[in-house]
Amino acid sequence: MIAIIDYGAGNIKSLQFALEKVGLSAQITIDETVIATSDAIILPGVGAFQDAMQALNNQGLTEIIKREADNGKPVLGICLGMQLFYEISEEDGESEGLGLLKGRVSKITGKVKVPHMGWNTLSKHQSSPLVNQIPDHSFVYFVHSYAVKEYAKKTLIATCDYAGTIPAIVQRGNIIGMQFHPEKSGDIGLKLLENVKEMML
Repeated sequence: MIAIIDYGAGNIKSLQFALEKVGLSAQITIDETVIATSDAIILPGVGAFQDAMQALNNQGLTEIIKREADNGKPVLGICLGMQLFYEISEEDGESEGLGLLKGRVSKITGKVKVPHMGWNTLSKHQSSPLVNQIPDHSFVYFVHSYAVKEYAKKTLIATCDYAGTIPAIVQRGNIIGMQFHPEKSGDIGLKLLENVKEMML
């Protein structure tokens, strides 16, 4: 069973439906026992970094997520959920994240529309089971105004180009992040979730 952390982010039901389509049972929860006994954790994401971290802290979820991640449990972060993995975000002033990955989240800048909203292509940087049978330059769906700008290059699985290089898929061991929404990315998104399933279970 997959524990989807309910910290007030949107689109959780569509994510739960997509997981069920690839054969993963998922429960939306903030219950520590459910999280502790789950096979994997997902941090979904729509919203603002500070608000999300405040919700996690207020619900006592921050330490639970860190503990389970440190114990080797697979944790997938989607969109804002991926950004929460990092040490610092500059959204609405500097805020501390979960610190599961080294790096900083900054506003997208340049001669592009913000938010970055719509379909963009993935460029693979290294082989990983996460991108098995995912053709290079596959389209996935993004909605975000901030992106990871400082990161450890060895964690970089795939990027997209939007006023520069944006990390799109990252991984450090059991910590997996996707800046886009696989649940909104059609067959490619479902295949990515299948790949995550193979790694998680």
